[in-house]
Amino acid sequence: MDLGRLGVWSAGLRFGDPGEAREAAAEFEVLGYGALWFPGYAHTGTLDVAANLLRATTNVPVATGIVNIWVEDAATIAGQAAALRARHPGRFLLGIGVSHGPLIGEKYMHPLRAMNQYLDDLDEADSPGAIQDRVIAALGPRMLDLARRRSAGSHTYLSSPECTRLARDKLGPGKLLAVEQTVVLEADPSRAREAAREFLAPYLSLPNYTGNLKRANGFDDADFAGGASDRLVDAAIAWGDEDAIRRRVKAHHDAGADHVCVYVASAPEELSRESLRRLAPALIDA
Repeated sequence: MDLGRLGVWSAGLRFGDPGEAREAAAEFEVLGYGALWFPGYAHTGTLDVAANLLRATTNVPVATGIVNIWVEDAATIAGQAAALRARHPGRFLLGIGVSHGPLIGEKYMHPLRAMNQYLDDLDEADSPGAIQDRVIAALGPRMLDLARRRSAGSHTYLSSPECTRLARDKLGPGKLLAVEQTVVLEADPSRAREAAREFLAPYLSLPNYTGNLKRANGFDDADFAGGASDRLVDAAIAWGDEDAIRRRVKAHHDAGADHVCVYVASAPEELSRESLRRLAPALIDA
């Protein structure tokens, strides 16, 4: 499956109006983005959304970022994924992940063991997919090792280029590393960082993300206090004009990413079509 070097990550493709999401998906394909990613969060029906986007497009791959293993049954997902691959050969990539303890609650226990079991259940389903048809949302070294052994690679979220470098070192060569990069298309530092902090706020209490940024960038607790330090904001969120965003995407590629999917910071239902139109000429084939 060829994702290209640049894709779109959009919550609006999931939570926006379905008709507008289809129109946006078709436009993003025409603009030249190589893959379309959308979240699952703690919702079911994620592959129904994938089907909607696949029907609206012609050649661009659609990927889940991610199916939440605690809320979507593996056997059901395996069957739905097989049906999508049959209808749209080479165009559906199943991204799965363990989400976050604060969001899942009491049943969030032994996430690495739970992921292994979920992969076993996918493999034992009536319509199992091949490991090259799935990726794991992996940030820490043990989950990255699992992604290397049992999937095509890793899909990372809220990662700096330094995080990307560590992930590539752990995955090794030949494994897919698809990196999400949130962007704020604003050149004024004060306004850009204000928007970035607003976007970051819900993530600062999720240890999977904070631990990854600390591990790769050397941040300490002070960087996460008071709405996040400028240093943290600048590492996690790419802001500035089109050229500044292009430099960040290039930094991820230079650090070992095969594919970077850009997420314009916005409300979950927004599709950010104008921003993605502006970014396409600067980022495509950069």
